[in-house]
Amino acid sequence: MLKRLQDKIAVVTGAGQGIGAAIAKRLASEGAKLVLVDINEECLANISGELDTEVLCVGADISKKSQVFAMIEQAKDTFGTVDILVNNAGIIRDGFLAKLSEDDWDKVLEVNLKGPFLCCQAVFDTMKAQNSGKIVNIVSRSWLGNIGQTNYSASKGGLVSLTRTLALELARFQINVNAVAPGLIETPMTRSMPTEARERLLRMQPTGKMGSVDDIAAAVAFLSSHDATFINGQILHVDGGKSCGLLSL
Repeated sequence: MLKRLQDKIAVVTGAGQGIGAAIAKRLASEGAKLVLVDINEECLANISGELDTEVLCVGADISKKSQVFAMIEQAKDTFGTVDILVNNAGIIRDGFLAKLSEDDWDKVLEVNLKGPFLCCQAVFDTMKAQNSGKIVNIVSRSWLGNIGQTNYSASKGGLVSLTRTLALELARFQINVNAVAPGLIETPMTRSMPTEARERLLRMQPTGKMGSVDDIAAAVAFLSSHDATFINGQILHVDGGKSCGLLSL
C-alpha cells in the first residue's frame, strides 16, 4: 500500500475500539506514528499491540482542558510535533425530549463538542508554527436530525459548524479542517440491536446494507493525506447515500 502518511504524527481520540481503532490501524498502515487517546486505557493497550508503528498511549478525558493540553504535550515530548488530529471520541445518551435529563444533555455536549474544540485549541500553536496540519472531525449523519437524539444531533451539528469555521480561520496557516459523517456502520452496538429494529434501519439504506468501520477509516486517511491538500471545510458523508434523502418504508 502507498504510505501517504509516512512518519506523520497522528493523534486519534477515542482510539480504543470501534471506528477509532479502525482509524488507528489504517493510519498506521499508511506510515503514521500514533498517539492513541481514550478514557479507557485498557482498550488502548489492546489495540496498540496490533499496530506495526511507534505508538504512544494516553489515557485522558477530552472534556477536561488540563488533560487535553497535557496529552498534546506528551505527544510533542515523544514525537516532536503533531501533524494530524482525528477527533473521533464521542458518546451517546439517547432519549426523547421530555425524558432527556440535563446531565445527559451536558455530558454529550461536553464530550462530543467541547472535547474536539479543546483538542483543536491544543494543537493549534504547533500546527501554526510548522505551517501545516490536518484536522479531521468525526461527526455523524445524525447532524441532519434524528428522532430521540436531541443532544447527540445537536453536538454533531455543532461539530459541523466548528469544522467549517475553523477551516476558514486556520486556512492561512495551511491547516485543513474537514469532517467525516458516518451513517449506519456495522459495529458491536448495531449487531446487538433487536432484529426488527436492525431490519427497519436496513430498509432505509439506499444500499440495503451497513457500512464498515474500514470505510470510515479510509475516508479519514484520505483527508489526512497530501491528496486532500485543497479540500477544506467539507463534510464527507460515508453513509451509502442516506444523507441524500429518506427511502419510503
